[in-house]
Amino acid sequence: MRSLSRLLNRFRRDQRGNIAVIFAVATIPLISAVGFAIDYSEATRIRAKLQSAADAAAVASISQNSAGWLQASTMTSNGTVTAAQTAAMNIFNGNINGMIPTLFTLNTSGNPSPTAFVVTKTGANLTATVTFSANVPVTFLKVIGQSQFTVTGSSSANSSLPLYLDFYLTLDVSGSMGLPSTSSPNGGEAARMQYVNPDNYRQYPTGCTLACHFPQQNSACTDTGTQGYPTNGYCLGYMISRVSQSGFWNLLQQQSPQGTYPFQDHTPGSSTFGKYFQLPSTLVSGLPNSLNNKLTPVTSCPTAGTDACIQLRLDAVGMAVTQLLSLANTKQIINNQFRVGLYPFIEHADTSYAPLTTSYTGAMMTSAASNLAQELDTNTNSNLGSGGTHIDVALNDINKAINNGTGNVGNGSSSTNTLPYVFLVTDGAQDPQMKVVPNGGWSGSNHAVTLDNASNSFPGICTTLKNRGIMVSVLNIPYQPINPVNSSFANDEDDFANNNIPNIKNSLQTCASPPDAAGSYYYEGNTPAEINTALQAMFNHALVTAHITN
Repeated sequence: MRSLSRLLNRFRRDQRGNIAVIFAVATIPLISAVGFAIDYSEATRIRAKLQSAADAAAVASISQNSAGWLQASTMTSNGTVTAAQTAAMNIFNGNINGMIPTLFTLNTSGNPSPTAFVVTKTGANLTATVTFSANVPVTFLKVIGQSQFTVTGSSSANSSLPLYLDFYLTLDVSGSMGLPSTSSPNGGEAARMQYVNPDNYRQYPTGCTLACHFPQQNSACTDTGTQGYPTNGYCLGYMISRVSQSGFWNLLQQQSPQGTYPFQDHTPGSSTFGKYFQLPSTLVSGLPNSLNNKLTPVTSCPTAGTDACIQLRLDAVGMAVTQLLSLANTKQIINNQFRVGLYPFIEHADTSYAPLTTSYTGAMMTSAASNLAQELDTNTNSNLGSGGTHIDVALNDINKAINNGTGNVGNGSSSTNTLPYVFLVTDGAQDPQMKVVPNGGWSGSNHAVTLDNASNSFPGICTTLKNRGIMVSVLNIPYQPINPVNSSFANDEDDFANNNIPNIKNSLQTCASPPDAAGSYYYEGNTPAEINTALQAMFNHALVTAHITN
């Protein structure tokens, strides 16, 4: 009995086998930890690959010109973009090829499940979301009864759709826009016009720069009352601006003896420099047809300083508008993204001249733009009216042309929800007088005011447009002071016009939409190059602002 007790005590005190026992016991958690690290690392690697596939699917499914992006751009309402969802699924599945069905349970369509592909259009914005969940098999953790890791993730991407924009180019074609396009102390188109224009010679013996354009006999120019020179009762300034200047001088020199006024040769070095000429009497009696029989007129004058014509302000505007049409075509991202209309105005806006269209690069629209000078106040177009410059009435006509003048306008998110821009191009001199069409009498005051004058028919029209959500961009082509002033002409119209000039800029700035992150909506341009640059800037501003707003 004592021997047994001693053996038990000895066994209890003997520690030589403890290390093996402790090692055996510790091996289980150690193996589990190493196995967990290996299995977890593999799961993390697979999740990273799945996340990369989800990122690619979300971004590519709504990238510009993708099938989903194109489908969304033609949708007329918000909702699910099915083409983009299908693309996202295909891109995701392609990138994880080889993992299926190891990690996923396949649905009835053979696609991984649970995986979600959601693409929606809201206004002009696209949002794509890809969500995944996958079971990654384990190797080492099976010893503790765990068979898999579940990894999850998601990816979202956003994209902007091109906005559908309508451009209403509201173009001043009243008399003052018939001024020559350039002027300088020593030349320019203004000087060329002064040398050859006989219109209103008695009032302006230094030479009238306004290209008179009334075609009817005795409408605004008469041989006995204003011309001081026989013109058969017709205004000739506009007509002379449309023909070859050297050809016109050759006609003048055919008269013998030379006349005493009003055409003076200002050509340096010419043998007849400083001498005065007149048209042959045979031509005068047949005006205006006789002049066109001798010299073929042009319909527009694209460039200043050329022999073929004298460029007027409206020629410069017309050329700038054709460049804007070309710019719009290059900026268009999807078919029919922009609509453009040209609306010349005098007393009213002529909404039938070149109405809003997606075919703005067609021959009809480009011709309407380049030949804009032909719309100068001819006193024959009842759609335009005649006599003064009624900017407020014209803008009210445009307001009525946009959704019948009622309600808020669209936000550009679809072709049926377009965002309208009004481009007002004018010298800003509001003149409330009127002339009956055709060749009728004058009525109303001819004393110039501004667009915001309380006496106007629609003094708050700019606010009306803006309150509807219509963007208003203004190009001010500065009104040129009349010099010399004839205070006895038309109840001192000249002084009133000159005194009004300082008030114009503020009234047009107030009319324009408030400045935004892309800058001011008020622009100025005087020379042809400046007018062209300003119109291009107005269009580019519209594109930037549309995306900022939406």
